[in-house]
This record gives sequence, structure tokens and C-alpha cells, in this order.
Amino acid sequence: MATVTKIDQYEIMYSANKFPPRIWLYGGGKPLGQLIFMPDGTVLPQDTMSNNQANLRGDKTLYLLWAGSGPGFENGIQTAQHILGT
Repeated sequence: MATVTKIDQYEIMYSANKFPPRIWLYGGGKPLGQLIFMPDGTVLPQDTMSNNQANLRGDKTLYLLWAGSGPGFENGIQTAQHILGT
């Protein structure tokens, strides 16, 4: 079942080394996960949960939507607290 978690803070990081651009997500003072942006043509890794953090392929409140990993699941960030499509 999908869950929605409020994102309190985020950090946008662009490194001058081998790490791809990413957005770190935080909620309740804890890291929630990160969005990783791969170069064009690069195969994206599957969405996963690792150490209770999601790894996902304006100033409004943001929420983390986590439905799961594998075909048919969509994960991301959203400004609505409800689970889209329900």
C-alpha cells in the first residue's frame, strides 16, 4: 500500500565529482531519501528503500509518495497530501 510522508526540508546538490545531481529529502528532522538525476541514456536504478530512506527515480508543502518497487509502482514527490489515483 502506498504511503504519503510530509517533506519538511530538501537540499539540492550538484557535485563537481562523480556523483550525479540529486535532491535530498527530509521529514520530521530525519532523512527520507533522495531523488537522483542520471545523464540522458543512462538506465535508471529501481526505486528502493534503504535504511528507511526512499531512493527515487515552489515553496509549497511537499510530500513523499512511496508505493513500492517494481513494475506498476510509481514513487515521487507531490504537493497534495492524498494518494493520487485513489
